[in-house]
Amino acid sequence: MNQTKYREVWDLEKLFPGGSQSIQFCDHIEQVEIKVDKLDDRLEFFHTPLELNDSLHLADIIDQIIGIQLNLSQANSFITCLLAQNPKDQHAAILRGKTISISARFESALQKTKKVLVNTNEFLWKNLLDINRLNGYKFILNEWREKTENLLTETEESLVSNLMVDGYHAWGQFYNSLISSIKVNVSINGENNELSVGQAINLRSHPDELVRMESHKALEEIWIEKEDMFAKILNHIAGFQLQVYKKRGIKNVLEKPLKDIRIREETLDAMWAAVNQYKQPFADYLNQKAKMFGDKKMQAYNFWAPIIQSKQKINYEEAVDFILEHFSQFGTELESFSRNAFEKGWIEAENRPNKSAVAFCAGFPLSGESRVFMTYDGRITNVLTLAHELGHAFHNHAMNPVNGMYKKYPMIMAETASTFSELIILDAAMEKADGTNERLFLLDEKLKRGVMNFMNIPSRFLFETRFYEEREHGIVSSSRINELMQTAMDEAYQGSLDGASIHSWVWTPHFYITNTPFYNFPYTFGYLLSLNLYARAKEIGKEFEKSYLDLLRDSGRMSIEELVMKHLGEDITTQAFWEKGMQLSIKDAEEFINLTSGARG
Repeated sequence: MNQTKYREVWDLEKLFPGGSQSIQFCDHIEQVEIKVDKLDDRLEFFHTPLELNDSLHLADIIDQIIGIQLNLSQANSFITCLLAQNPKDQHAAILRGKTISISARFESALQKTKKVLVNTNEFLWKNLLDINRLNGYKFILNEWREKTENLLTETEESLVSNLMVDGYHAWGQFYNSLISSIKVNVSINGENNELSVGQAINLRSHPDELVRMESHKALEEIWIEKEDMFAKILNHIAGFQLQVYKKRGIKNVLEKPLKDIRIREETLDAMWAAVNQYKQPFADYLNQKAKMFGDKKMQAYNFWAPIIQSKQKINYEEAVDFILEHFSQFGTELESFSRNAFEKGWIEAENRPNKSAVAFCAGFPLSGESRVFMTYDGRITNVLTLAHELGHAFHNHAMNPVNGMYKKYPMIMAETASTFSELIILDAAMEKADGTNERLFLLDEKLKRGVMNFMNIPSRFLFETRFYEEREHGIVSSSRINELMQTAMDEAYQGSLDGASIHSWVWTPHFYITNTPFYNFPYTFGYLLSLNLYARAKEIGKEFEKSYLDLLRDSGRMSIEELVMKHLGEDITTQAFWEKGMQLSIKDAEEFINLTSGARG
């Protein structure tokens, strides 16, 4: 039997032996619950600080909160991994319910802490934060006070948290179970294949156009059959969220997502203004590529198709070596960290049925490790996905020495780190491309990312914004949801994509993530910011890695505007900053059109 250099199945046993029936993991959950009980008991005697001596009590409570957060994160990541590798694992599902219940209790305790602190005298508050044990938490404590204005009474917050367990979050879990259970029949080379949703979606980049068309058609038929069920799930998730917003006096559905990721609305507006102003070159790219396929307009099922066939298949070992080689060109720590991840079994990449369709990275802060999950089938898109998820893992690695209170960073920076790693692989490969065809192949893959971030992600943002607007007035039918998706896509793609899936609201998992509504624009933000970072990395060389690590380690302790100003000296509230990233991408679009101007379908 051939021995592979890198294992394709991850090692979860090191974390908690025994999988979903791990005695050690059950003990871990019990200990977390005990910690929450102790926090609840302590909060019974916690009052609004009246003097400087109260700082010691507050510091002790913060220490308890940090401990619970880290232990809960460890537990939730483990369960996420179990359910990804086997969505039908009933023991893991039961454990998920247990941890969600504990998390709800912890969230109630956290909200109670915030409610107590908000009433502290302003003068005393400033003096408290100057005390040594609290000074390091100044940013997060001030953020708590700012966010508390939208909190309900203690009783109401407790009720909301409890309802989320079997209501709000339960719908998100039901979506994941449902999408993972679906089987898609696709004909490949005359043979019928029963595939998971993830495997069928992977066929978007298959070299055979008939296979791409078949998988696209098969998926659409499944979505049409099940659209009403998915519409109910989406309506219930959005409806619950809107009711909570209404109760808390939040009128703008973007208010909480923006606060959670620590950016101002003017920053988001500046980014979208730059994207909309410089989008045309990417429509031109799509039109040019359509001509190469013999079409007047880009067919959706051909978007991920390779324009050069010879480099399509890359086995897993080649992919890993490819990634490590190019990571080493950026910095020694990124390369050594990634090598360690591959060698120690942190990656789940095996191409097999009955896996989750969604790639992700799970962090384990207590053990200082991560786990990367994906389905690898030899496409260049898989290589980029692997690099993307390793970027998340490296971010987790960078946060190991950071205080527990600041280990949690906004998803907007998470997508910056992951996209940055993806860019390293794609750009370095382009620089080493052997001949025009290989460069064109890689350039096309890079431009696909540009289209996703400047057209697809905006379509998701437009759709979700408008869906929430209509949901405020009642249930939105599946047919109306399709119309909203179609309109958003036509607008975002400027009519340059034909046959786009109006059911992308069904198979895009981000719409069903209950912890983070509007999980879309952070991708575009991260992509443009990472372009800026990568341009600097190429200019400075390997010395940039230290600056990059410093930026990552600060990503949980300040606003994003402050973070970028501190480490890059840039004002991200201005359109000019975002235009820099757009201009870098436009050069790629122009090069593609120049290289293919004589190509015919």
